Amino acid sequence: MAGGLSNLRRPFDRGVEDKHDRRECPMAQYAILLYAKAPADSADLTPEERAAHARHAEEVPALGGQLLAAFALQPTTVATSIHGDVITDGPFLDAKEVVAGVYVIEAADLDAALEIARRNPATQQGGGVEVRPVASGFISPTAKG
Repeated sequence: MAGGLSNLRRPFDRGVEDKHDRRECPMAQYAILLYAKAPADSADLTPEERAAHARHAEEVPALGGQLLAAFALQPTTVATSIHGDVITDGPFLDAKEVVAGVYVIEAADLDAALEIARRNPATQQGGGVEVRPVASGFISPTAKG
C-alpha cells in the first residue's frame, strides 16, 4: 500500500520492531497534558505567558529530558464532540478546566518527567498538568504539496 503505515515514524512505540527505525529508546516517554480554564483560548495568553512557555520548552534538555512533540489546541468553543451516533458542537464534557495542549517528552523515569512537568508555566497560570506514560503511538509524515 503506497503511502501506508510503513511510512509512519513511530517514536512512541515500545517493543515494536520496525525495519525502518532501529534506534534505541533508553528513556521512557511521557505525555504531559496541559489544563487551563475553559475555553482555554491561547489568544488570551499575554506575551509574558507565551515567553514563559517558550523558555520551558528550552529548559527540558537541561532537566534531563527531550521534547518529542508539542501541540497547543484550539479553544473548546470550536470543539465538536461525538457521543455514539450523535455529533454536537462543543467539548465532550462541560468542565471548568479543559485540555489546552499536550507535549510528549522522553525522560529517565517518572520522577524526572514529574520535575519537568512541575516546571510547566501552566501550573502557575491558573491551570495544571497531568503526566501519563506513553503506551504507543506514531507521527505521520506531513503531506507533500
